[in-house]
Amino acid sequence: MKNLEALINQAKVAYYNGKPFIADEVYDRLLDQHNISETVGTDVSSSDNRYPHAFQMYSLQKVYAGDSHPNYEGEAVIVTPKLDGAAVSLQYIRGKLNMALTRGDGKYGIDITEKIKHLVPCELWTDEAESTKIMQITGEVVAPLSIENARNYAAGALNLKDIEEFKQRDLYFIAYGVQPYPTNNFVEDMHLLSEWGFETAIDSYFVEFPKDGDVWRVIDNAYFEKLGYTSHHPRGAFAKKKRQEGVVTTLLDVTWQVGKSGCVSPVGILEPIKIGDATVSRVSLHNVAIIEALGLEIGCQVEVIRAGEIIPQVVARVD
Repeated sequence: MKNLEALINQAKVAYYNGKPFIADEVYDRLLDQHNISETVGTDVSSSDNRYPHAFQMYSLQKVYAGDSHPNYEGEAVIVTPKLDGAAVSLQYIRGKLNMALTRGDGKYGIDITEKIKHLVPCELWTDEAESTKIMQITGEVVAPLSIENARNYAAGALNLKDIEEFKQRDLYFIAYGVQPYPTNNFVEDMHLLSEWGFETAIDSYFVEFPKDGDVWRVIDNAYFEKLGYTSHHPRGAFAKKKRQEGVVTTLLDVTWQVGKSGCVSPVGILEPIKIGDATVSRVSLHNVAIIEALGLEIGCQVEVIRAGEIIPQVVARVD
């Protein structure tokens, strides 16, 4: 179990740094199958160039289609797209952009102010902003679907050292939260952000950007806060996702390949199967920890998906 927790932690850090090595579906299923909390992680507060968010950036509880979801007792709820890019926080002091941070572990993030100031308003010319000493606006940095691996392209841009290279990237910031709440109503909060020059999650379904499901959120901010939080999720919102249906086949063999970086990784040889419009006979198994976590053996039955409808991934052993 310790090896699996180390793997989950490594995958989590890689995801937030824009260099994921396993698909979201695999990550989620490993958590579910082994009953591991998403709180598994490393305290990064002492790391270089990391600073605390003014307000913690919580993750969202995941609910898959067909599963029961939280009951908000008749309260009005809004559904917005769950954009798949890189979550960041913007800190404004008296209406001026003071600091931008990557999500990090939700409590501490990396300073990316010099990059983000090219995507968002640097000043909020409003009476509301002037009267608020500190305001945190959260949102997603995204890239168009027309770009290959758009999510990695957007998240990886935040790690660039060359500001000019960052400015050349086709990137957008979509806001989905603000604290402290300027109004009592989430929709009104988003309208206010629009007036301040932001695109927000309620403006469109954003078909041009990658998405990872929908976000359901209570509209009334007071009720949202009354519901409270777990150690890592707000209770007043959740992410509804569609679990991709896999195809079952046989794991015939495991070979090893050397990547461009010199790293050696296992490759599963499968009895050929059709997934969508593609025939799949090989699949990366990433590392030995994944093989152990999924309990894979030569000759066993495995469930395979195409993550993002592109990359073949083994998500489970089927007994």
